[in-house]
Amino acid sequence: MAKTYEEINAKIAEGEAVVLTAEEVSRMAEEASPGEIARKVDVVTTATFGAMCSSGCFINFGHPSPPIRMESITLNGVPVFGGVAAVDAYIGATEVSPEDPAYGGAHLIEALVRGEELLLRARGKGTDCYPRKSIDTWISERTVNEITMVNPRNAYQNYSAATNSTDRVLHTYMGSLLPRKGNVTYSTSGELSPLLNDPFLRTVGVGTRVFLAGAQGFVSWRGTQFNTTKPRAENGVPEGNAATLMLTGDAKEMSADFLRAAYFEKYGVTLYLGIGIPIPVLDEDMARFVSVRNRDIPVLVCDYGADGHPAIARTNYEALRSGRVTVEGKSVRTAPLSSLAKAREIAGLLKAQVASGAFPLAPPVQSLPERSSVSGLAIREKSR
Repeated sequence: MAKTYEEINAKIAEGEAVVLTAEEVSRMAEEASPGEIARKVDVVTTATFGAMCSSGCFINFGHPSPPIRMESITLNGVPVFGGVAAVDAYIGATEVSPEDPAYGGAHLIEALVRGEELLLRARGKGTDCYPRKSIDTWISERTVNEITMVNPRNAYQNYSAATNSTDRVLHTYMGSLLPRKGNVTYSTSGELSPLLNDPFLRTVGVGTRVFLAGAQGFVSWRGTQFNTTKPRAENGVPEGNAATLMLTGDAKEMSADFLRAAYFEKYGVTLYLGIGIPIPVLDEDMARFVSVRNRDIPVLVCDYGADGHPAIARTNYEALRSGRVTVEGKSVRTAPLSSLAKAREIAGLLKAQVASGAFPLAPPVQSLPERSSVSGLAIREKSR
């Protein structure tokens, strides 16, 4: 039984569509076949809430009088990139204050979303059309023209777990990893995770509407480090870090309930984001994909104490959530870096929005690549 977007949207408009969260469908799949799910369910909502370093916002401050071409810019002492235009800048989530390495771009973004004021200091050389050479003033989301979130890499399809074989604590973007494989950390919402419910990206592509930190945003392109060459399990789920999404949205419409700055000890600043994507159940194959359960999602455990972070064990999300997994014959404690409670909240909110017609569904305007791999950076000395 195949359904179209138009048919699903018509059912939504008539109040007859069945919309479930990914967890609800996973429980349903314990007794129902993919064919039965395809007949009964129209849309499945997915969500994740975790650290996404590759994030940031373009901001347009507006022109003062007389105008300035901003070339060196800080907000609350944090450098922001001004090589865009006269009063445009990019706030990178992981940029930090020279005075306080635990405070950075993510904190600026959260403060702006909360409506707080930030101290803008900008300098320029002065030109005939932009004669002002400096400006010190306070700005907020109410005073600037735009704050547009543009995140190069979000919503990893299946991020590997981490452990540490060395004799010392390692401070990483996967948290503090204890010596001698003392813990395993992971950072994905499992069966709720968006791209694990559409492993071949049939319904997620350029133009797909997404829940982005409380606002409606869009997939604007494939994310950086987009990789579809990873080995796949029988259910289509890739092993290891695979596809990613570039996401865009209006930060003025976002909520700090789903956007939080964070600092990882001795690693740096990052931004926690809430992302949700509704998956239309177009046919039996999609019903099978959205029925994925935690026990069916393979997760590699990588050793951050060795060069290249090699995989040294294989597990699944059911085991990770149990609190212990086995790594090379040793039972090791596990800990999540993402919030399952927040992911569930987002999936529930998205479910209500889709069912009410407030979150329109549409096919992608362009599919994401079927084949794309990732290369490492070659280190070469410049010839003399």
